[in-house]
Amino acid sequence: MSWGAELWDQFDNLDKHTQWGIDFLERYAKFVKERIEIEQNYAKQLRNLVKKYCPKRSSKDEEPRFTSCLAFFNILNELNDYAGQREVVAEEMGHRVYGELMRYSHDLKTERKMHLQEGRKAQQYLDMCWKQMDNSKKKFERECREAEKAQQSYERLDNDTNATKADVEKAKQQLNLRTHMADENKNEYAAQLQNFNGEQHKHYYIVIPQIYKHLQEMDERRTIKLSECYKGFADSERKVIPIISKCLEGMILAAKSVDERRDSQIVIDSFKSGFEPPGDFPFEDYSQHIYRTVSDGTISTPKQEGMKIDSKTTVGKAKGKLWLFGKKPKGPALEDFSHLPPEQRRKKLQQRIDELNRELQKETDQKDALIKMKDVYEKNPQMGDPGSLQPKLAETMSNMDRLRMEIHKNEAWLSEVEGKVAARGDRRHSSDINHLVTQGRESPEGSYTDDANQEIRGPPQQHAHHNEFDDEFEDDDPLPAIGHCKAIYPFDGHNEGTLAMKEGEVLYVIEEDKGDGWTRARRQNGEEGYVPTSYIDVTLEKNSKGS
Repeated sequence: MSWGAELWDQFDNLDKHTQWGIDFLERYAKFVKERIEIEQNYAKQLRNLVKKYCPKRSSKDEEPRFTSCLAFFNILNELNDYAGQREVVAEEMGHRVYGELMRYSHDLKTERKMHLQEGRKAQQYLDMCWKQMDNSKKKFERECREAEKAQQSYERLDNDTNATKADVEKAKQQLNLRTHMADENKNEYAAQLQNFNGEQHKHYYIVIPQIYKHLQEMDERRTIKLSECYKGFADSERKVIPIISKCLEGMILAAKSVDERRDSQIVIDSFKSGFEPPGDFPFEDYSQHIYRTVSDGTISTPKQEGMKIDSKTTVGKAKGKLWLFGKKPKGPALEDFSHLPPEQRRKKLQQRIDELNRELQKETDQKDALIKMKDVYEKNPQMGDPGSLQPKLAETMSNMDRLRMEIHKNEAWLSEVEGKVAARGDRRHSSDINHLVTQGRESPEGSYTDDANQEIRGPPQQHAHHNEFDDEFEDDDPLPAIGHCKAIYPFDGHNEGTLAMKEGEVLYVIEEDKGDGWTRARRQNGEEGYVPTSYIDVTLEKNSKGS
């Protein structure tokens, strides 16, 4: 099965076939190129999709915590890795298949051109040999005819009795000349014929078979290269299948990691206020001013006699205090997070304490490193000046002191919140609520302290924001006094909604402590505000104790 033996006379068809083979190879290369572009565009679109749906985290508080969100973001990460594998496929196809095809196509064109040129040259040489043989043949034929004519002319003159001897001799010489030239052309024709037959045999049995063999080998190599590229095309995809399988397994694991119970608990932890549900509204005795008598130990309230209580006033005042169970008031964030509900405040304080502890640990490590470096400089002065580290060491110590103060301050706030929550729990489970405060030094939030200067907590936010409802009820009558109190300790009352008092000062009690550590009081001049329950000694009217 050789082209040289079977297709010795099909040079033009082989020319067309080899050109078709190269065109087919380049067509497949174009197909691979378009497939690469599809893979690249697919990977790019996947990455853009992942980028579009990935969270834009501006702060740590906005990081996703729900398992369903975390699972989705894990799936996005796996999809991003999947897109990377599509890029690997495109790169592998471009390098192993498309690039190889284009290089091979260029070499194939060069080789084909060389073989075809050799075939054309061999054909041109055979044509030249044929022309030389044909020319010698024609010349021999022409000389033979001339010799034949000379023979006829000589015989005619020789038989003519009237012809002179000189004419006969001349005709004889001409015949001999033509015969000699015919013999020479015969020999030339024989030599040219023998040479052409040899070149023709060499052309069809040696030269052309060799050229066609090279063309056949070239075409077979092209077929083998296509087969290898077909395999490489599939291998480029098969190599990334294990990694793609891992990406898909990661997506399945992310789906299995979704925990609805945990998400529900996160919702509770995120929005739990820590406040107790509102209790029953107490019975309001509108006839108490009829039966109230002024005792020797109480301060009379002439302003309240004959005063008519409006239900709208009571509801309005209650509404002003119950914001924690309704819409949260808007206000600036405070350093101690007192604008937040107790449970959220406790979480924020704990997070801040943890962050401060981490910063303190970093500063401590830096201090230890500086001290070690200073010791090295002291032992080896050529390595550096120990005094150059002193400013940095002093700065580090200052930062450590600052962080310790911040931690102590936040821990104090945290203990206040935890003490307040514990106190409320005790109140919730206790059936006997004692409104009389002992003589101990209890802070406004319910935490114990030995230093009155550490009483830095302000009134609860529901009191601080009750003024936002004052516009609606500014024409209501003032609340009646239900008792009186005596200040055991002085109170500055810097926070909004509080009432400053001096030690020993006597005030009217117009609203009892509802469990938040604050009592609402009024001076004789009508000024009202909240004072710490632990700072006063309260005496309630008998008729109002059960209300």
